[in-house]
Amino acid sequence: MSLARFLVKRALQGVLVVWGVVTVVFGLRFISPGDPANVLLPPDVDPQVRQQVIAELGLNKPLHVQYFEFVAGIPVGDLGLSLVTRTPVTGRVLSKVPATLELAIAATVVAVVIAIPLGVVSATRRHEPADYGATLFSLLGISTPNFWLGVMLIIVLAVQLDLFPTSQRPIGLDGVFGLLVAGQVGNAVDGLLAWAWHITLPAVTLGTYFTALITRLTRSGMLDELGKTYVRAARAKGLPETLTRYRHALRNTLIPVITVVGLQLGTLIGGAVITEAVFAWPGLGTLIINSINARDWPVLQGSLIIVAVGFVLVNILVDTLYAYVNPQVAFD
Repeated sequence: MSLARFLVKRALQGVLVVWGVVTVVFGLRFISPGDPANVLLPPDVDPQVRQQVIAELGLNKPLHVQYFEFVAGIPVGDLGLSLVTRTPVTGRVLSKVPATLELAIAATVVAVVIAIPLGVVSATRRHEPADYGATLFSLLGISTPNFWLGVMLIIVLAVQLDLFPTSQRPIGLDGVFGLLVAGQVGNAVDGLLAWAWHITLPAVTLGTYFTALITRLTRSGMLDELGKTYVRAARAKGLPETLTRYRHALRNTLIPVITVVGLQLGTLIGGAVITEAVFAWPGLGTLIINSINARDWPVLQGSLIIVAVGFVLVNILVDTLYAYVNPQVAFD
């Protein structure tokens, strides 16, 4: 199968996945407790005014009519209007995507930079102190709740030691690029440093579990590859041990690692809710929590749809990378 046919096939599958997410999320709106009108209106409002507001919001229409109107607007980027602010949902959701992507990618970079070398060291020094230390780190990383870790990092590193800020996002990478385009190199460098300073604690918090997972996966994969015949043959030919480990064994270990990295990147995009809430990071997670509290279902639906689309795109990208990491993998 050619790359073009593979991409078309996966795109069609992705459309079905997104449609399923849209249907489930839309259905949850009607079985969840709480009425948006109760949030928008005081308890003692006149019943006629209440019915008028419900009619203006379109909440009195039959379920199937609301569903088809909502689905019909998605292909053209119309996700409806916020029940609270009466502003387009698409603009509100897309404005939060850069902050969430920055946090997810930063957490992934932290995890990969730490985990792969740690996993290689653990595998090549099996049953040594370095191996035991890496195993203990993985166990602690997987077992530690990220919300608790985030609070502890804030208390110790931000409050007591005053090494990092406690919250907020002073400037995004889009703002940094805008300064570079405008020729303000000095301000762009300062903005980039401020961004890195503020995102360090959230990225470490979000990426700790991911780091532990990749460490264990790299270790088990390296142990499996180092025991295979081609590694013994490479050593028998007199190849340097470093070349054998990193050029051959590690490369063959990267297939499952890439799979997990891709899947976890999509998970991080949708799973940063707690981390964003702890650090007041203005991304999709914060928007989702605020939408749930306000019963603002159009904004919540739009946020979850964007998360689903991001997850699908990441998975397609990961599957495409397989062929470049291992030519034996075909597009099927």
